[in-house]
Amino acid sequence: MIKIAARAKINLFLEVTAKRPDGYHDLATLFARVGVADRLFLRKAAPGIKLVVQGGPRELGRQADNIVHKAAVEFFRVFRIEPAVEIKLEKIIPVGAGLGGGSSDAAAALLGLARLYKLGANTKPRLMKIAAALGSDVPFFMLEAMAAEGRGRGEKLKAIQFKGRLPYVVLVYPGAPVYTKEVYGNLKVGGKADIKARLADFTKLKGLLKKGAFSKENAALLFNRLEEPVLPRHKAVSLAKARLVELGADAVLMSGSGATVFALCWSGDLARRVAASAGRIQGYKVFFTKFC
Repeated sequence: MIKIAARAKINLFLEVTAKRPDGYHDLATLFARVGVADRLFLRKAAPGIKLVVQGGPRELGRQADNIVHKAAVEFFRVFRIEPAVEIKLEKIIPVGAGLGGGSSDAAAALLGLARLYKLGANTKPRLMKIAAALGSDVPFFMLEAMAAEGRGRGEKLKAIQFKGRLPYVVLVYPGAPVYTKEVYGNLKVGGKADIKARLADFTKLKGLLKKGAFSKENAALLFNRLEEPVLPRHKAVSLAKARLVELGADAVLMSGSGATVFALCWSGDLARRVAASAGRIQGYKVFFTKFC
């Protein structure tokens, strides 16, 4: 049996630089992996693909609609292997939370299947091609790196090694999902001058993280363009962000297209107080974690 953790991500920076002719958007984003994770267990079994889901909403159990099942179907098709596997998914990461849970699950399934069937390292390019077709965030999780700069739809990646002391992370999912299609449908791309200024901030942020100089004093460089279409339309998300600010977190930002808001705290005591206070709010799902 193969066991594999499918870790969540947050976006420390996300700017939308253009709308593409294919309907997608070009991004400049900084993915960072955190410790919260779903778990997958894979074993060879009777012919076919059997997916068992524990936790999460009921619709995740619909085989054909689940991205893990789709990843497995593509894996067996591309590598011309007769399907004979059982995959158990233990769902911890909330759905529609901006934490990349589904994308991470899909990447973990591909990586787990490659290990289960003992495929060599030379198969990684084909696995990455499958990943990119499944979703824009899936290739990041295939890197198995702590962080990466994402361009294009997010699939053009450059791994980044963070140095120095990193803050603790408190994730707050306010209880109601936000769906990516709706967010991008309401998005207005910024003007050229605004985008240029934000990309300059992005370059500064990457430099600080690489040098180990990222601190609460320069946390204002964090940015997420998708807050603009989300916060006015999703009161639960805007309220969660306001509450984390009120609790004294060193930095607060929405992750991805929402609904999760994260707080960064350079003090462990502060992070624990923020997490404990947020955890007492009815309907909130709170995770105290680190970059990993």
